[in-house]
Parts: sequence; structure tokens; C-alpha cells
Amino acid sequence: MNVWAIDKDMPLKVLLLELVHRFGEHSLALNTQETHSQAVELSSLSDPHLAAYVYTFAQIPDRYGIDLKYPIAQHNIIGEHENLPLENIIGIISAHLLS
Repeated sequence: MNVWAIDKDMPLKVLLLELVHRFGEHSLALNTQETHSQAVELSSLSDPHLAAYVYTFAQIPDRYGIDLKYPIAQHNIIGEHENLPLENIIGIISAHLLS
């Protein structure tokens, strides 16, 4: 994936580059149907229903929000994690999708 060719907000490109750097290029799947320039949806390679929706809209500059999606809709966590720095988002993605 060429992160620079993706039409996304710069902080999201930084996040994607850091994820590739830390975990490898083929560690997560990027939902290409998410067209909002300030949001990306990443999912587990083994279970596409296990996902994380990361966004920068309505956040403090250089901060992120993240919603966690589970195979069982009742367990989804929406709007719980807002205005988090990059390191926190990477930790949440790692625990949610790579553990």
C-alpha cells in the first residue's frame, strides 16, 4: 500500500506509516470503501468483523478518535476514545486487532 497515494488527512497517513513500520505492511487490512478523508477503518486479517474506525474530525489537532468494532454488534465501543495521541491509538489498535 502506498500511504502517500491515499486521499487521507496527514495525521492518518502518519498513523498508517507508523503501523506499517511497527507491525509490517501486511499486518492489518485497510477498508478501501471508507471515503471520508478524515477517517480510516482498519480490520484484523483473520476476522474482518473485528475492526477499528480511526478518525481526526472533531478532534484536537494531531489527536485521534477511535471506535472499536466487534463481531457482535452489542459489544461495539463507539465514541469512547477521543482526542488521544498517536501512541495511545497505536496501543489500542495493537491490543484490539493484533493480539
